[in-house]
Amino acid sequence: MEILDKISEALQRGKAKDVRTMVQEALDSGVPAQRILNEGLLSGMDVIGVKFKNNEVYVPDVLIAARAMKAGTEILKPQLIADGVKANGKLVIGTVKGDLHDIGKNLVGMMMEGKGLEVIDVGTDVSAEKFIASAIENNAQIICCSALLTTTMGEMKNVVEAAKAAGIRDKVVIMVGGAPVNDSFAKSIGADIYTPDAASAAEAAIAALQARAC
Repeated sequence: MEILDKISEALQRGKAKDVRTMVQEALDSGVPAQRILNEGLLSGMDVIGVKFKNNEVYVPDVLIAARAMKAGTEILKPQLIADGVKANGKLVIGTVKGDLHDIGKNLVGMMMEGKGLEVIDVGTDVSAEKFIASAIENNAQIICCSALLTTTMGEMKNVVEAAKAAGIRDKVVIMVGGAPVNDSFAKSIGADIYTPDAASAAEAAIAALQARAC
């Protein structure tokens, strides 16, 4: 459908005002909200995610595309709720205790939303206990931990241990990332997934949820 292609293209260019207008036009003309979300907004973010992974676009491009997506989803949200449309999954994301960096975390959160996931952002300097409490309170299937400092990456192990202590370790997928983190570190602390960039993180989250649903 032409209007959905136009929404996708406008989102990729970061034209938030155009996206908002066209999403409303699509709704008014009777296009289902779920279809606008999937074939307009999320398909546009998928393209941005692939381009970002291939170094064809950069962080500022992702940020303006995500802003445009948010403008569109704000219009769709009431109708999606009325239609009983649920997110593809739910995750808690934050930067670990002692670390105040948030650019990487925010980027991952945007990419996750671009895959249709509900993101609960608990911010920076987050204790292991807060990660777990938020996951339980929101019934989240994934916990994403970010760290940019070698001095704070050890906190990720505390999150894994806290999940065990709370009895939810088998119910949540724990993802870790950030500049000093790598796959061998993730394995050593008992985390489930490490990815090197935001686009890969979003893909891995969807894959993990699909695997659990099987």
